[in-house]
Amino acid sequence: MTRFVHMERLRIPGRAASTRRVRALEDDRGRVADDTAGMERSARLPIWAGRPPWADDALLAAGLAAFGVYGTIGAAGNQPASRPPGVLAWGLLLAASAAVAFRRRHPLAVLAVTATATAVWLATRHPYGPVFLPLCVAVYTAAASAHRRRFPALAAWVGGLLVALVALGMADGGQGLGDRVADQLPQLLLAFVVLLGVPLWVGRAAGVRRERGVEEGRRRADEERLRVARELHDVVSHSIAMINFRAGVALHVIDRRPEEAKAALEAIRQGSTGAMQELRAALGVLRDPGGSPRAPGPGLAQLGELVAGVAGAGRAVEVVVEGDPAELPPAADLAAYRVVQESLTNVVRHAGPAAATVRVAYQPGRVVVEVSDDGPGPAAGPGSGITGMRERVAAAGGELDAGPRPGGGFNVTARLPR
Repeated sequence: MTRFVHMERLRIPGRAASTRRVRALEDDRGRVADDTAGMERSARLPIWAGRPPWADDALLAAGLAAFGVYGTIGAAGNQPASRPPGVLAWGLLLAASAAVAFRRRHPLAVLAVTATATAVWLATRHPYGPVFLPLCVAVYTAAASAHRRRFPALAAWVGGLLVALVALGMADGGQGLGDRVADQLPQLLLAFVVLLGVPLWVGRAAGVRRERGVEEGRRRADEERLRVARELHDVVSHSIAMINFRAGVALHVIDRRPEEAKAALEAIRQGSTGAMQELRAALGVLRDPGGSPRAPGPGLAQLGELVAGVAGAGRAVEVVVEGDPAELPPAADLAAYRVVQESLTNVVRHAGPAAATVRVAYQPGRVVVEVSDDGPGPAAGPGSGITGMRERVAAAGGELDAGPRPGGGFNVTARLPR
């Protein structure tokens, strides 16, 4: 039997109130989705929207080549002591710039090509200028894509490259940046530290942000899988327990009282239909991880239907509501419902012919949900899901206690914020 006891005033939101909440939440989600889509459309570029990464790299390589040619012509006019650019110089410049187009797929190879081109450029005494820019881009890309365990080796390699470039720049001190080696060394050292050190540091910072983003994505995926697993456990365990009990009743009375067997089979049909609907909602998250559910999960508004289903399985269930019922946050509402569902499932599966009491107390700032039974044995087993209930309640900002009652039976108490 199902009996609702009024302690102060009993007012459990009915199906109409639940439907209004569902529609309101769906309208809010629709407005948020429209706003998000509008912001995404406004953020797109009008011509190159959705271009692949290699297109950006190709544009960057072309820009470096064009700027390199123009800048080198100007640099050659300002550095008369340097070697005028010829076929070798233009080939080195274009090779270094073109290599940047492959920087995402082969960052270390691009770094080697640009470093070699730059070293040959300095060794042949061509003018200082934009030839260093492809090397800067290559150093940044290699640092950004390197794993944290490999970054020290990359930094050491870049440090060795810096020493080699400084040595090449100081060769033939009568040409280059100054007439005296003592004046040339500080300038070369500062220039190459800036050209190589800054991209290395900025690239490492970008790599750290990328790794943290990947770890955060994995953490969220793990949390989502755990959430779906809890949903599936709650739905399947409760439905299978009810179906198993009613199937046993039907088999027991099918010969003597076929009308009762028919009623039990009808209850199995209805219960399995509801379970399938909840399973589709939970599995929908796996099919579309980025999407949002079409409707909110169950809550205390469906408490009457839940208790009626358990009472129909042959268990006496008493529901006591204290205080003035109020709408709870979605996470707390779902957690409260699942606590009652899992606890009543444990009563059916483990407590034998026991009666259960569900008490929902709306207190200032919190709601207390308590499920107790008077069974001869504990209403919990190895697969009882008490750990899952405790994790779910903790995720909603509450706490849960579960254990045997002093006078016999089992008690589960959850305290959730309002």
